[in-house]
Amino acid sequence: MKVFNKVKGGKGEYSAIKYLEKNKYKIVETNYKNKVGEIDIIARQKDCLVFIEVKARQTKQYGLPSEAVDARKQRKIRLVAEGYLIKCKEIPQCRFDVIEILGDEINHIQNAF
Repeated sequence: MKVFNKVKGGKGEYSAIKYLEKNKYKIVETNYKNKVGEIDIIARQKDCLVFIEVKARQTKQYGLPSEAVDARKQRKIRLVAEGYLIKCKEIPQCRFDVIEILGDEINHIQNAF
């Protein structure tokens, strides 16, 4: 699929996109960047715009992948999302999700923060 060719985040983001598409999300952007930072995936689920952070690890040696999305990272993602929304003609309903990938297991945390 053409979206995968745009993904620069590696295997974790590729797996997350496949998972999202399988679950009827429409991928809007991958690796969206502005001067504040980056959001891994922006997708639509029905009328909701979803900003998604992807964290992948092979083992729990350093904790769960989602634990890396701390308060500082959440704040940065919110600021990047604000920058994205400024460009939108209408402000849709939004939420912030985390997709953690541990080995081959995918855990989708909706409304993570």
